[in-house]
Amino acid sequence: MADANDAYVKAARELPALIARAGGETVGILLHHRHFPEAAEIHLMAISPAWHRRGIGSAMIGKLAADLRLDACQILQVKTLGPSHPDPNYARTRAFYHSAGFLPLEETSALWPGNPCLLMVKLLA
Repeated sequence: MADANDAYVKAARELPALIARAGGETVGILLHHRHFPEAAEIHLMAISPAWHRRGIGSAMIGKLAADLRLDACQILQVKTLGPSHPDPNYARTRAFYHSAGFLPLEETSALWPGNPCLLMVKLLA
């Protein structure tokens, strides 16, 4: 877990970010990466638990998708823990992404040893 957190801190220094603030407090962050002119990825999205289910994540994805469309990007992807893993928190995460228009593409064990990775995509064009 510490290695993953270190990687996210490093990514936050290098990748474009959307930040959500409320009352001067940072309540959400979305890091994204443009792999190709046609394709981008949500590298990390985290919303403070006290702010879940208030539309912040949806607004951040909506803003990113709108910006990407203006720049002719056609696909947005996200990776999350796959459905073959029983973690209920990630079941909610997958449901959130599905409600935001992401569709499951593939579950693979090749990316994260010991944890299934679900690739989800949202068509922007």
